[in-house]
Amino acid sequence: MRRLTIFMLTTMMLMLAVPALAFAQDAPSTAELSLAMDTMWVVIAAVLVLFMQAGFAMLEVGFSSMKNVGSVVAKILVNLSIAALLFWAVGFAITFGTGNAIFGTQGWFLAVPAGQVNEVYAGLSWTQVPLSAKFLFQVAFCAVSLAIVWGTMLERTKFAVYVIFAVVFAGLLYPLVGHWIWGGGWLTELGMQDFAGSTVVHLSGAMAALAGTLLLGPRLGKYDDEGRPVTIPGHNMPLAVLGVLILWVGWYGFNAGSTMAASTQVADIALTTTLAAAAGVLGAMSMSYMYRKNIDVGMGGNGAIAALVAITAPCAFVAPWASIVIGFIAGVIMYATLVFVDRIGVDDPLGAIAAHGMGGIWGTLSAGLFTTPELAAIGRPGLFYGGGFYQLGIQALGIVASGGFIFLASLAVFAVLKATIGIRVKPDQELDGLDIHEHGVFGYPDLVATDYQNGNGHRRTSKPVKGATEGTA
Repeated sequence: MRRLTIFMLTTMMLMLAVPALAFAQDAPSTAELSLAMDTMWVVIAAVLVLFMQAGFAMLEVGFSSMKNVGSVVAKILVNLSIAALLFWAVGFAITFGTGNAIFGTQGWFLAVPAGQVNEVYAGLSWTQVPLSAKFLFQVAFCAVSLAIVWGTMLERTKFAVYVIFAVVFAGLLYPLVGHWIWGGGWLTELGMQDFAGSTVVHLSGAMAALAGTLLLGPRLGKYDDEGRPVTIPGHNMPLAVLGVLILWVGWYGFNAGSTMAASTQVADIALTTTLAAAAGVLGAMSMSYMYRKNIDVGMGGNGAIAALVAITAPCAFVAPWASIVIGFIAGVIMYATLVFVDRIGVDDPLGAIAAHGMGGIWGTLSAGLFTTPELAAIGRPGLFYGGGFYQLGIQALGIVASGGFIFLASLAVFAVLKATIGIRVKPDQELDGLDIHEHGVFGYPDLVATDYQNGNGHRRTSKPVKGATEGTA
């Protein structure tokens, strides 16, 4: 029995030792382990950015009426799907493919000869993670930019407009600006600083949103007969705040993931992102108290988003103290912009123009002010660090060129849609809600369906209101 026991123990030890010896012989090199870690981080960051779609869904649902929540969810799903397919087919190649100063001309459908990824996609040759990881990360950015477009156009836009514009935006407009700044285009050559997309992602989405909103007109009931703005509250503030928090978490993938490597810089970028967002909440709430003598929860959430947008461009280039200044000012600017656009007749239910538009402009300019010499991996140090006005000028040029192009191109696309299929639902459909007319279902059937069947339809008014666009266009 003793000999049998010794034999069994010896056999088990040998069985455990064989895999270990084999692993020791084929152990991956340090370079292989480093690449694996970089790839894993980029994929995780891509998932975080992709999950921001849930944040947009909750934010938009919270700020919408009950009768329109189903249309919000449907729009999110369809636009994410269109963005993924169009960016795979042509958008990624236009953005990062080797080409000229305006657009990439190689790499359609991710078709690359073996061993030539860096030659075909020169715009991303600085990171060595696999092509699939590069695409997963960047397509999530494209989907975020597209989601921003619709924040201003809630509760009155035809669903077909979402689909058609998504094809143009994800397949052409967004990729062109992306190539100019990130893909080796003319703004890349000038040294424009936009680490994670204050301009490429957020300003692009906001300028397209502004173009569509101007042609669409305000929601019915948004302005009274004298043209004064009327508050149309969202139906669920907790859901809206949940959306803000999801976006906040996703932003760590957005900003820190843009390193596209598992480096120590990830933690530094996460720090500046956190400090800016926190300061943005306080900046917006301070404005709310000064302006209305109350603490507006929705404005606090938008303050966080505006600050996150603002820190996106300079997050890797600035010191922690500067991120607090950038975030706080972003919250203040967001609130002032929201009040202004409301007064001039621009109906922005989600505050996308204020948060993503002005936040993107301020954040891009702030890189030209606060970039430190030690962190200026791209371009030059900021004005406050002895770099002069050069970098600030490049930042301003990028804002005007990119924002202006997206606005005019989007205005043209929406104008064509308005003249053909129309961009706005009929007044009775808007009053009854898009859920039943566009999708045949209710987001809250127990609450909304009864009123609709009784002829109420949750209508705010029985007649068109001054400032609203009539008819199907």
